[in-house]
Amino acid sequence: MGYLSRYARTDWFGPLIATLIAIALVGGFNPSFLSPFNIQVLLLAIAVNALIAFSQMIIIAIGQMNLSVGAIGGLAAIAFAGMMEVWGLPVPVALVLALAIGVVAGMLNGIFIAWTGISAFIITLASLSVFKGINLGITRASPFYDIPQIVKDFGNTNIIGPLPWLAVVTAVVAVLLWFLLNRQALGRCILAVGGNEHAAELSGISVRKTIVAAHALSGLLAALAGVALVARLQIGQPTIGDDWLILSFAAPVIGGAVLSGGHVSVPATLLGVAIVAIITQALVLFNIDPFLVQVVLGVLILWAVGINRFREVRLAKTAKRI
Repeated sequence: MGYLSRYARTDWFGPLIATLIAIALVGGFNPSFLSPFNIQVLLLAIAVNALIAFSQMIIIAIGQMNLSVGAIGGLAAIAFAGMMEVWGLPVPVALVLALAIGVVAGMLNGIFIAWTGISAFIITLASLSVFKGINLGITRASPFYDIPQIVKDFGNTNIIGPLPWLAVVTAVVAVLLWFLLNRQALGRCILAVGGNEHAAELSGISVRKTIVAAHALSGLLAALAGVALVARLQIGQPTIGDDWLILSFAAPVIGGAVLSGGHVSVPATLLGVAIVAIITQALVLFNIDPFLVQVVLGVLILWAVGINRFREVRLAKTAKRI
């Protein structure tokens, strides 16, 4: 009971229980949900969506938001596909350059935010339009179709059983992110700036550099998600990233992230992504209007924010008693 009580206080315990219940309910009503093919489809969705969520989670950790996550991912995606089709660049070179585009785009966001003091909401809203405009200018709204077979195979084949290669990439990224936030100085600085920017600065942390680094990392993760989607869809689609915004906030918030900053959880965010993916897949299996997914995501965000607010109020009352 002691262990159970301790686990119940963690951010990931609630989403884990919700995930297990969702799997049991959907699998009970529709056994095909647990078929190897459906598990593969589910894992592919989780693999890509987790990268999107991690990209936003890093910015939430510093108490900001990044509205340009999808635009950065989309720009990296079409750059990756275009460099291979138009310029004939090898896959590794195109991959590195696409990820570099994501890093530079994120750094530009961070630099403008840190050195102008303008709200991240305004800066990233503006950069969303800029990056999307560049995307459409490059593609003329036409997809890149000539994707190398090795990229297509990587995005649609399994390493073993129903476990896709993309899920392995996401698992590695999740472990590295957890290690960064919990064991590395940069991760501690990100959480410190999000928790109390003034106190972090007094303790010797460079707030500006931390903000730039967080946005650069966010851009890298968004670019990686864009590249993963090119491999998954087997096409460089200009619309990649257009529908990422709600999802990017939903999963971290469901995972207990504090929107004011200073507290995020990699495992809980990953489970938040799994919950959204299971709900989406269930709607497909039961032939329910897919547009309802947006309604469900909105409700989940409101529910998670309400839970977080209730937790904050309870902790504040406990602190006063002490």
